Amino acid sequence: MLAAPTPEEAAAALAGRLAAQAALTDQEGGFPTEEFQWLGAAGLLTAPLSQALGGAGLLAPPQTLSMLRTLKHLGRGNLAVGRVYEGHLNALQLTQRFGQPAQVQRWAADARQGRLFGVWNTEAQDGVHLEPLPEGRFRLRGSKTFGSGAGHLTRPLITGALPDGGWQMFILPADEQLPTLDASFWKPLGMRATASFRVDLTGAEIGPQDLLGPPGAYYQQPWFSGGAIRFAAVQLGAAEAVFDETRRFLRDLGRLDDPYQKMRLGEMAMLVESGNLWLRGAADHATRPAAEADVAATIAYANLMRTAIEEICLRTLQLAERCVGARGLLRPEPFERLHRDLTHYLRQPAPDAAVADAGRFVLAHPTPAHSLWNA
Repeated sequence: MLAAPTPEEAAAALAGRLAAQAALTDQEGGFPTEEFQWLGAAGLLTAPLSQALGGAGLLAPPQTLSMLRTLKHLGRGNLAVGRVYEGHLNALQLTQRFGQPAQVQRWAADARQGRLFGVWNTEAQDGVHLEPLPEGRFRLRGSKTFGSGAGHLTRPLITGALPDGGWQMFILPADEQLPTLDASFWKPLGMRATASFRVDLTGAEIGPQDLLGPPGAYYQQPWFSGGAIRFAAVQLGAAEAVFDETRRFLRDLGRLDDPYQKMRLGEMAMLVESGNLWLRGAADHATRPAAEADVAATIAYANLMRTAIEEICLRTLQLAERCVGARGLLRPEPFERLHRDLTHYLRQPAPDAAVADAGRFVLAHPTPAHSLWNA
């Protein structure tokens, strides 16, 4: 009997199918609903669960490289799918890390039933507040912005302020406590199909069984900043898609013998492969025995990796545009959508601070360059 595909193999097998359908959901308010059914059928929605919980153990440290490659393949197929899946994976990681045993079992059962998780942390001035009620319950007040998957996530992990200023995670059963969605908020350059609306939670109520971890757990390091390696892997997948489509476009036009196109494709190949080496380096660094104790080094390496992937993606886009010209940026060619989606997704928070953090680390550690990251 053949062994079941690994999550990495399942994601790689789905990438082409995701790409073929990506244009259909590329509209404001769109969402890749059918695509997530495919992910569920392939076992990818439960893959982040431990094997004891019925998953594939994709979050176990020895599987970090496979996890990153799984995210990369989904980003290669459809960046919106990759982004939402990364949030699903992140939420299940946090539930397993900080949840009480009964909570972990309940949320794992939700994932096995096909419920989609995600993380809603970003907010504006009207952020979420938890107002105490009797018996350890809370009434919610306020909104989250960039609530990716709004209207489709039934188990979003949300953060909010306690009366004493603590920052508390909770899982909202959004199929029972329906938030108010403001789709007019989401008028983006790209990533239209992530349905990242403003989500008003005012009036919803949660109980102690919905609270996840102690106040402040969401920002615990190195996991918070170190998680940047996950979204960078999704971004690299989109760069690979740009490379593949550029080569296909030139082949269709019969431009393979042009020396300048050869030069551009050579540079693009170098960029993409360097990104894959960064994935391997990030996985090796994140899984070393001292990763959790050596917080500063783990964060600094993750910041280097996300910065390198950003530069790889930006340069890949620039080279692809020169290769395909104005003709290639006309629909139904995929470049216009890929460019919009990747450009938008690359705008992750605090890119300059990420580089500065890595600089502070290396300035504070006089270790020779050849062994700086080997501790």
